[in-house]
Amino acid sequence: MTEQQFAADAADAARAIALKYFRSGLTVEDKEDSSPVTVTVADRGIEAFLRQRITETFPRHGIFGEEEAPINLDSDHIWIVDPIDGTKSFVTGHPLFGGLMALLKNGEPCLGQIDMPAIDERWQGAQGTPTTFNGAPCRTSACRDLKSAFAYTTDPLLFTGPSAAAFDALRRSVRLIRFGGDCYNYGLLASGHCDLVLEIGLQPYDYLPVVQIVKGAGGVITDWSGQPLGIDSAGDVLASATPQLHAAMLERLAGCAAA
Repeated sequence: MTEQQFAADAADAARAIALKYFRSGLTVEDKEDSSPVTVTVADRGIEAFLRQRITETFPRHGIFGEEEAPINLDSDHIWIVDPIDGTKSFVTGHPLFGGLMALLKNGEPCLGQIDMPAIDERWQGAQGTPTTFNGAPCRTSACRDLKSAFAYTTDPLLFTGPSAAAFDALRRSVRLIRFGGDCYNYGLLASGHCDLVLEIGLQPYDYLPVVQIVKGAGGVITDWSGQPLGIDSAGDVLASATPQLHAAMLERLAGCAAA
């Protein structure tokens, strides 16, 4: 079994767990650090299942997930797992929550997957092959100009203090900006429906699974300084449909930092 097929099969099974609990009146608890809510049974159940499946199939691989402690991070192969990306959507019955998986080889994302259980959509990207949407190749748009760009960010309220200037630069630069979506925004980007995604303060399990999806569809994804994303990145992410659009937005962000 290839790693791509493994990820797809694991997501099929994880979907069943997510949909069992979706819109079921789950009890929700806050994380100890007062970060966004987590769905106790669904989040933890899916991650436990995925960890078991990975360990059985690839016993020498490491695992870095949201709900449990990392294991075997000195391995050349590390699986990244976010059982439910968009927990606020999940607990409020909104269907735009996803399951994320990535595989790092020597620290570089070589495989990524966005699975959307409630709407039966899936993007998968693997190094050396085109990104697919529900099994068919997809492609980012050809947008090169910020003033023509359709942009997404999940939550504008996260841009506080010095980072507020970055959101303002985005708002003033693009043609249209929409909010919400979490991981779904990167799928929309990969399929050419939006042109730019700007996020702040993400965790490795939020952004590493989407790296190869964006790149394999022809897009560009980095941190706000234009550096490649890795497990130790700060979590401020810019993804763009074309290199030209990406460079233009990086210039705006650099101007914010200098101001």
